[in-house]
Amino acid sequence: MFMYFPTNYVWSMAAVASLNCGGYIDEVDRACKPVLEASRNGDDVGTELLYSSWAAVADRLIASAEQDVALGRRIGAGDKYYRASLYTSQAERLQSPDWDGRNAAYQKSIDLLLTHAELAGAPLERVEIPYEGASLPGYLFAADPDAVPEGELPPVVIQWNGLDSTKEMMYYSQFPQMLARRGISTLMVDTPGSGEALRMRGLTARHDTEAWASACVDFLEGRDDVDAGRVGIVGWSLGGYYAPRAAAFEKRLKLVVAWGANHDWAAIQRRRLEREGENPVPHYWKHVQWVWGASDMDDFLERTKDMHLDGVVEHISVPFLITHGANDRQIPVEMAHRSYEQAVNSPKRELRIFDEPEGGTEHISIDHMAYVAAFIADWVAETFAEVPAR
Repeated sequence: MFMYFPTNYVWSMAAVASLNCGGYIDEVDRACKPVLEASRNGDDVGTELLYSSWAAVADRLIASAEQDVALGRRIGAGDKYYRASLYTSQAERLQSPDWDGRNAAYQKSIDLLLTHAELAGAPLERVEIPYEGASLPGYLFAADPDAVPEGELPPVVIQWNGLDSTKEMMYYSQFPQMLARRGISTLMVDTPGSGEALRMRGLTARHDTEAWASACVDFLEGRDDVDAGRVGIVGWSLGGYYAPRAAAFEKRLKLVVAWGANHDWAAIQRRRLEREGENPVPHYWKHVQWVWGASDMDDFLERTKDMHLDGVVEHISVPFLITHGANDRQIPVEMAHRSYEQAVNSPKRELRIFDEPEGGTEHISIDHMAYVAAFIADWVAETFAEVPAR
C-alpha cells in the first residue's frame, strides 16, 4: 500500500482510499503535505489538524463548484462537489468521537454528495428503512435500465459498512455503479453503529445482525422497482462478520459476500489489547465503545463477546464469496480460511485471496479497491443469473 505518511498506517489508508475512490493526486497531496510532520506523532495526535488541512482543499473545491454552477457548468461542478464530499468524509472518519465538530463535518459530507448526485443526474435515492421503532438511513442506487432484461425487475444487493465507514463511502467506492452496469441495484445502509445511524440517531451496534437484514429485506419487498426475490448482501471489513451472520439466519437472502473476512472479531479485540495488528481508526478504544454504546472497556468486551462466526457460517445455505488481502494488517488471512472451511452448507462457496503481484493485498483490498470491487460485482452478477427472476 502507498504509505504517504511512512510511519502512520491509519492516516495513509485514508489517503489511499481517497485516491482509489476518485480523488485527484494533486488535491490529496495538498491535503496531506501540511500534516506530514504531525503524522509522526502517532495515529491519535493531530487528527483535528488533519481535518482542517483536508477541509481547506474541500472548501476550495466548493468555491470553484459554486462558480461553475453560476456559469451553468453543471458537470464540472458535480465532479468537484463529489471530491469535496470524499475528502470531507475521509477526514471526518479519523476524528475522535469527542470532537465537537464531528456531526457537522459528517452532515457536510452528506450535503455535498447529494448536491453532486443532483448535478450529475445520478440515480441515487435517499431512503429510510423502518427498524424497531426507528429507521435506518440509506441510499438506493438504481440499476441501469439498459442492463436489465426486458420484462424483469433488477436484483438488488444490500451493502453494509464495517466499523468506521459510511454509506457515502460505499458510493465513493464505485461498487454500486459497477453493479448498476451489470443490471443490479444497490441498497447502501448505515446500520446501527455506523454512519448516520450512529452519529445522528444514536443507534448502536449489536451482534445478531439478522435483525438489520430482515428490516432491509422487508423494505425491499415493499418496493416495485426491484426483484425482492433476488436480494443479496455484501459487507466489507467488520461487514465481513455482519453480512455472513445475517445470511446464516435471514433465509430470504440469496447470496452473501464477505469483502474482507472477519470470522472472530472478539478475538481481534483481544489481540489489539496486546498491541497486535493495526487499528482501523485513531482513538480506537473510544471509537469502539461509541459504536457499541458501551460505558467502559469491560462493558464493551461483554457486549462484543459473541462477535464470531463459529457455529454460525454452517447455517449459510446460499452462495458465499469471501475475499481477503494476503497482507491484511488488521484482520489476519487465517480468518478467511476459517469462514470458508466452516461454511459447509453453502452450495457455492469461494475463497479468493489477493496477493502480490496482483495487488489488493491490504485490508478490504483498499490498495487496489476498484479491481477487487469489479471481481465481486462479476461474481454477484453471475450468481444472480442462476436465481430465477420473479
